Amino acid sequence: MFVLILDDAPLNNMLMVEALRDLPGCTARDFLRPDDALAFVREHPAEIGVAISDFEMPGMNGIAFIRAARDIPGFEHVPVIMVTSLDQRALRRDALAAGATDFLAKPFDPVEVRARVSNLLALNQARLAQIDRAAWLDREVKAATALIVAREREIIGLLMKAVEHRDSETGNHVARVAEYVARIAEGLGFAAEEVEQLSLASTMHDIGKLSVPDSILLKPGRLSADERRTMETHAERGRRILEGSDSRLVRLAAEIAATHHERWDGSGYPAGLRGEAIPLSGRIVAVADVYDALTSDRPYKTAWLPAEALAHLQDEAGRHFDPACVEAFLKSRTR
Repeated sequence: MFVLILDDAPLNNMLMVEALRDLPGCTARDFLRPDDALAFVREHPAEIGVAISDFEMPGMNGIAFIRAARDIPGFEHVPVIMVTSLDQRALRRDALAAGATDFLAKPFDPVEVRARVSNLLALNQARLAQIDRAAWLDREVKAATALIVAREREIIGLLMKAVEHRDSETGNHVARVAEYVARIAEGLGFAAEEVEQLSLASTMHDIGKLSVPDSILLKPGRLSADERRTMETHAERGRRILEGSDSRLVRLAAEIAATHHERWDGSGYPAGLRGEAIPLSGRIVAVADVYDALTSDRPYKTAWLPAEALAHLQDEAGRHFDPACVEAFLKSRTR
């Protein structure tokens, strides 16, 4: 580490450098002009362990130098010793307010200089070590979080593969729904991380269909009333499959699975929730899910044109769908 020495008297600098000679862990660099010292601080802010500045200098005194140096990124917490022959309380208060750490009186004692600089170097090195450890811990936490996210994504992918084994269209459907969900969430002002979480969680909205018999799930025609009731159980069963997890993402997926067939007017299932009693995640996925169902071929119908499906969403805003979610989706289609 460098010890920066600033004094307009060459003899004082020479004596200070000599006092610090062979002090372990430091190299003394002395300057006669404050602007030269500031230039060195700008070039090496993280390599300066202690700075020692005289007070009385032409052009810029020691207090002005400290203020200017403290404004340089990386030098904010470097210990600074003020050297002066003036024994004035006001001066010391001003120096402390500017960012001085300690004081030395002229004429200085070389033994005292070494002791004070050595102590301040040790304190600064301890501070830097703590910063390094905090940075290491931050990296470790980010790595652990990234691993958790990767495992969550892997689990979700495996679950979706399991569903796809029963219905080959499901994989394409959930991918499209996830894209539409992201558009709606962005239009509603969600933060980027929230958009990503909601989009990923939405891929599990139909996980409950794992419990629906193939005779119903893959039936080429329209379902009977009894079959429709059985199909509708997938929302509650999806919640049961996913509930109880410590993962925020999986809890969000459980919420979506349970509520994406609720309707704004209360006529949906499984709980008959109405309006804002329906979680926003479920209201968003409801719009995305229905739009994709309408614009996709099914065994019992041909795909609607996008314009027809969008018109249906508008007609059902305030009945089936949250009007704000419909508006956000419609705006996303025009961008």
